[in-house]
Amino acid sequence: MAYAAERKVAELAVQRACRLAVAVADSNKNSTITKDDSSPVTVADFGCQATIIAAIKNCFSEDPVVGEEDSDALRSKDSLRERVWSLVQDAVNSGSGETETIGELTTSEAMLDAIDAGNYEGGNKGRMWALDPIDGTKGFIRHGQYAVCLALLVDSEVVVGVIGCPNLPVDPSNPEGETGVIFSAVKGQGAFQRALSSDVATPISFSDVQSTEDAVFCESVESGHSAHGTQSKIAELLNISKPSVRMDSQAKYCSIARGDGDIYLRLPVSDTYQEKIWDHASGNLLVSEAGGKVTDMFGNDLNFGVGRTLKNNKGVIAASNLLHQKVIDAVKQITSQN
Repeated sequence: MAYAAERKVAELAVQRACRLAVAVADSNKNSTITKDDSSPVTVADFGCQATIIAAIKNCFSEDPVVGEEDSDALRSKDSLRERVWSLVQDAVNSGSGETETIGELTTSEAMLDAIDAGNYEGGNKGRMWALDPIDGTKGFIRHGQYAVCLALLVDSEVVVGVIGCPNLPVDPSNPEGETGVIFSAVKGQGAFQRALSSDVATPISFSDVQSTEDAVFCESVESGHSAHGTQSKIAELLNISKPSVRMDSQAKYCSIARGDGDIYLRLPVSDTYQEKIWDHASGNLLVSEAGGKVTDMFGNDLNFGVGRTLKNNKGVIAASNLLHQKVIDAVKQITSQN
């Protein structure tokens, strides 16, 4: 099947990075995590980016990567570099059979080079990967939802998307049960999930909600990421009365794609803010393959071919194919009044 090799590499790379992220989070489970140059979340960012890009370059050496981090801080701080290198080694060595497919990192210098290989500026031609090593920094900090996100784009179209959600319940009906899920999709081949602990994938799809009155919003936790006040008015116009589900990261895309929620709104809080392509590429494909649609607030498709940001789009709206246009209409009506 098309992109079978790319999907396999992406899944294994994200799985390896998730192990690293979980190890960092678990070692700080009883402490407050902050975001600074040597914090656990920064360490996890560097480690995840290194392991994933190394896997991509091992298997598809000519493919460029749009990543979030560079290695300047690691090159200037020996203690931080050694800390990340130790975590990377542990993550690589703890995966059964992965090295046969995605290889390994053998030196700390190779780790630094892998991190810096995420410096591609994007474009609308050829292949490129979009990577967010730790999406949802605040979620990671509060020991909540975060995601490891990787997508392959060909001529600016997302064709493979993989998202690892270490803290998301495998079974949404049992939130206290096993956590850790890998979501994946290939264009035209459907959307799937599997537990991080399992090789067995099952198909996922949107809920069969027929009316917005029965729908559930999924929103960002942080009001600084999305206009909660405006979204509340939109919910009222759509006769949505159920409480919103709020979580960080592209876990929101995963949640609605498997039917936990129904509508994801991310309306801009600033006229100048530009969404990053790595924050939406994987989720865009996952939702589309699960029976949904993703556009900006005006109903335009997201344009991943104009650099590292979605500078031609404003806001993000994801919903089932049945509900999407109704949501767009409500958004246009409410935002035109502001």
